[in-house]
Amino acid sequence: MKRKSLLAILLAASMAASMTAATATVAFAETEEAAEETADDAEAADDAEAADDAEAADDAETTDDAEAADDTADADKEAADKVAALIDAIYVQERTDDTDEQCKEAKEAWDALTDAQKELVEGEEASPEYFGRDTGDASKDDPRNQDEIGENELLVVSFGTSFNDSRAEDIKGIEDALAEAFPDWSVRRAFTAQIIINHVQARDDEKIDNMQQALDRAVANGVKNLVVQPTHLMHGAEYDEMVEAIDAYKDKFESVAIAEPMLGEVGDDATVINDDKAAVAQAITDEAVKEAGYDSMEAAAEDGTAFVFMGHGTSHTANVTYDQMQTQMEKLEFTNAFIGTVEGEPEDTACDEVINKVKDAGFKKVILRPLMVVAGDHANNDMAGDDDDSWKSMFEASGDFDEIDCQIEGLGRIDAVEQLYVAHTQAAIDSIAK
Repeated sequence: MKRKSLLAILLAASMAASMTAATATVAFAETEEAAEETADDAEAADDAEAADDAEAADDAETTDDAEAADDTADADKEAADKVAALIDAIYVQERTDDTDEQCKEAKEAWDALTDAQKELVEGEEASPEYFGRDTGDASKDDPRNQDEIGENELLVVSFGTSFNDSRAEDIKGIEDALAEAFPDWSVRRAFTAQIIINHVQARDDEKIDNMQQALDRAVANGVKNLVVQPTHLMHGAEYDEMVEAIDAYKDKFESVAIAEPMLGEVGDDATVINDDKAAVAQAITDEAVKEAGYDSMEAAAEDGTAFVFMGHGTSHTANVTYDQMQTQMEKLEFTNAFIGTVEGEPEDTACDEVINKVKDAGFKKVILRPLMVVAGDHANNDMAGDDDDSWKSMFEASGDFDEIDCQIEGLGRIDAVEQLYVAHTQAAIDSIAK
């Protein structure tokens, strides 16, 4: 019995040891698995934290980029607005002691802008076109503001234009013709539109005298005989203002004479015409048909082509001049010539009325041409522009015509018109000699 008991005790001890070892093995395995799971959880947590950090960094970078973009946009707008304000400050009809410096400052500020900033320039009158539009080479023009005038001055007074090519061909064209016709007289220039003077000075550094500057220059140079030749079409508001300015200086010269404008005396009603109107009507139609490739107005009419001559228009009583020009066209039997006006009180010369007249007359082709000394803003924008309210666009929108073309040329470059001014100047010079 003792031996069996001993064996039983040994067997029990062995089994207990085995069970303890197994339990220890299981416990170790469970502990190791738990450790691995904890490590995996920690690694996953680290990955999540890293992802969160990366996303937060991306968000911060995006925010920084957006804020930087906003800052850039604000800076661009601020720079553009500054230039717009400087342009608006010189877009005025009165010259001051600060005008020269303001013109310089506006151009320098414009030149400092980036191309993107220039596109943002917008003010009451300001736009990217003020400095940015290409209107030709200003160096081809001559401001004719030289001193050493002598005793005889021929002052050519124009409203003016900021379109360089037109200024050189139309206004300078008239001045050159007068200088050639009257070599004993010093030809000088004055513009009545200070807005245009400032524009040309700021953009092109070309300084043109206004009326006061030109008259002061004549006085300072000891001019004795002053003849003034306006390039205006008629005795309108601009002409009246010019005469008023000259009257204030009359006692500073030995003699003063003012020549007739292009179309001469106005007359009382639409039936009153004269030799000047006849000469201009013939000159402008001759030039128009030649430019269009026809031999005559009659040949153009047979081809179904009408010519529409767009004038400026005015609220002045001289507005009747445009009706007189229509009368003159009819007297010349130009059935395909129509006169219109863009501003003032157009009445039957407004664009829609002219469209109806051309349509009712049966013409299917239309050529638009300015009835103006220069081919400036009105010719390029109001007549030939792409906006919906331009004459070209309105004729096209009517749907009544097959072809619409534009001739962008001023009257001042036509030789017959230049010679008409020469004749008017000669009459003024003759009046002084009497």
